[in-house]
Amino acid sequence: MTSYQSLQNSFRWQIPEYYNIGVDVCDRWALTEPDRLALSYIDDRGVASQHSYGALHEQSNRLANFLVGQGLARGARVGILLRQCPETAVAHIAVYKAGCVAVPLFMLFGGDALVHRLQDSGSRIVITDGEGAGKLAAIRHELPDLQVVVSIDAGQVAGDELAWRDCLATSSSEFTPVQTRADDPALIIYTSGTTGLPKGAVHAHRTLLGHLPGVEISHDLLPQAGDKIWTPADWAWIGGLLDVLLPALHHGVPVVARRFSKFTGEAAFDLLQDHGIRNAFIPPTALKMMRALPNAASRWRLNLRSVASGGEPLGVELIKWGRETLGVTINEFYGQTECNMIVSSAASIMSPPPELLGRVMGRPVPGHELAIVDAAGSPVADGVEGAIAVRRPDPVMFLEYWNNPAATAAKFHGDWLITGDVAVVEAGGWIRFVGRDDDVITSSGYRIGPGEIEDCLLRHRAVRMAAVVGKPDPVRTEIVKAYVVLNDPDDASPSLAADLRAHVKALLSAHEYPREIGFVDELPMTATGKIIRRILRQRARDEV
Repeated sequence: MTSYQSLQNSFRWQIPEYYNIGVDVCDRWALTEPDRLALSYIDDRGVASQHSYGALHEQSNRLANFLVGQGLARGARVGILLRQCPETAVAHIAVYKAGCVAVPLFMLFGGDALVHRLQDSGSRIVITDGEGAGKLAAIRHELPDLQVVVSIDAGQVAGDELAWRDCLATSSSEFTPVQTRADDPALIIYTSGTTGLPKGAVHAHRTLLGHLPGVEISHDLLPQAGDKIWTPADWAWIGGLLDVLLPALHHGVPVVARRFSKFTGEAAFDLLQDHGIRNAFIPPTALKMMRALPNAASRWRLNLRSVASGGEPLGVELIKWGRETLGVTINEFYGQTECNMIVSSAASIMSPPPELLGRVMGRPVPGHELAIVDAAGSPVADGVEGAIAVRRPDPVMFLEYWNNPAATAAKFHGDWLITGDVAVVEAGGWIRFVGRDDDVITSSGYRIGPGEIEDCLLRHRAVRMAAVVGKPDPVRTEIVKAYVVLNDPDDASPSLAADLRAHVKALLSAHEYPREIGFVDELPMTATGKIIRRILRQRARDEV
């Protein structure tokens, strides 16, 4: 296809009645090209290993047999508490083929976060490593449904944990996958918890098929010869799992797995260069950390074909930096845990007008019907702010919130899933993100989105990161308050704060500049790298 419009005109969903993610992303390739490279894994020592589809097939069969042998039936929940590694991919494939439901969990979760998710999901088995097993041992008394913990670290198995190696060695390599319908539950991904207690979004097997068009577009029509993909995003996040790992395995694109114990811009550039990465999904927070490095374009030799990003607005500065340093236009996409990859961009087939560059996040992905709606759920005219809504049924849309019918019902207004994000449709059908409904600032009658101000602050030479919230004000309802992380903390001063205010006022407008600026060492982030603005809003309220 040579244009966005041709994609829109020709697109048709082909969702079969029976479909299983594990069979699709592994067995399909293993039966025809068992030696085809699926994963390249770089361990903590920097040692690389190669893993074929045939190897994933055998190991996932053994693990699926183990799960069934433990009494797990169709629909049973299995927690996967692992970093990026081959065992994570094997665990997901096995869970899907066994007809069970995967519950991805972040390794950096603390005890309370794990208790909530494991209690709520009723997970009966957790697959983890030595570190995760230690965390689970401390909270095991709060998890009555948890029967078995499997550790991939054979040398660190203690108590009643089982060793991954033993579980596979004693199980058959022959397994007949459970015949699942496309609408059967496959995984429960918990929301980020930026507002309220995290809820478990239940996704069907078809969600992978629903993700494919957006993933393909955001990587300038993936797959192409020589493609090789990597992301720093954890595979426990929908962005790492369903925007990278599973779509790449579906397409036979090799995935590079390397989860840094601590992400740095230098490490990311080294990996991109040393392993010849052609495609990358890099969240905005990581891009900003890479952008802070001086002379990156001359320090590293890159061979990127596509870079996609989502989770927070990019802004003009990151787009320009990407072109100069990465050699590509970063393609922005949009979605959320409940309904992901529904807006995307692709520099190769659609570019916004220059005046919209960095201000819009893309156009609706073919196959998804979007609208900007008002409080009554009715579509509004172009140029008018409203909530981003997606019409059901849609293959990428979640089935429900686990054990929470009230929250599920509240997510919909008629046939529209209401995302809770505010946007505007600009000329040409481009969608401009304004902010989450609770992030939008109301000041002197103006509605102000934080993203554009944050992007403007990033253009200042002294600023590394910035977050903007509304602070209660008796005259203006709210004022704009910016929390800023500096490249050099010693630069913090009243004169720099005044300079930043003038910088925004000159580049944006008088009603959008931050009347207050607070210099901070770091910003509160979710595990997926999103700014937790509710914490900053509470901090601002406490300052009143």
